[in-house]
Amino acid sequence: MSTDKKYTEQQLFDQLISSLVHSAWVFLGKIKNPVNDELERNLDQASVQIDMLDMLYKRMKGNLTDNEDQYLEHLVRELKMNFVEEKNKKTKNGESMEDGQGKMKKGEDTDDTEKTDKPETDGTTMNDEKNEEDK
Repeated sequence: MSTDKKYTEQQLFDQLISSLVHSAWVFLGKIKNPVNDELERNLDQASVQIDMLDMLYKRMKGNLTDNEDQYLEHLVRELKMNFVEEKNKKTKNGESMEDGQGKMKKGEDTDDTEKTDKPETDGTTMNDEKNEEDK
């Protein structure tokens, strides 16, 4: 690799994590896609990004500083809670958005469920849900 500036391992690690997190937020429809400046939702791709981040966190456990460990744990938990929230979202007409994909316009989608800090889950992971869908 030929570059004028060499990045430290810490900088490369930070960039990798930031990239996965940013992509997850874009696919969750929480921030605009920088390519087309629109909110889009693709829960399948969001799940992949979150699963990759979670896998990295689990595989690197014990090799992280306390701050890195806490930060990654927080990121994964926050993304998973938002994933569950988005998966359970309803449209204005009450239909489920189960395919989890599509463009969203401002004010188009509403969440009919009561807002809470922590969405309820049944303890399954995103991988468990995918495996059930494949059966």
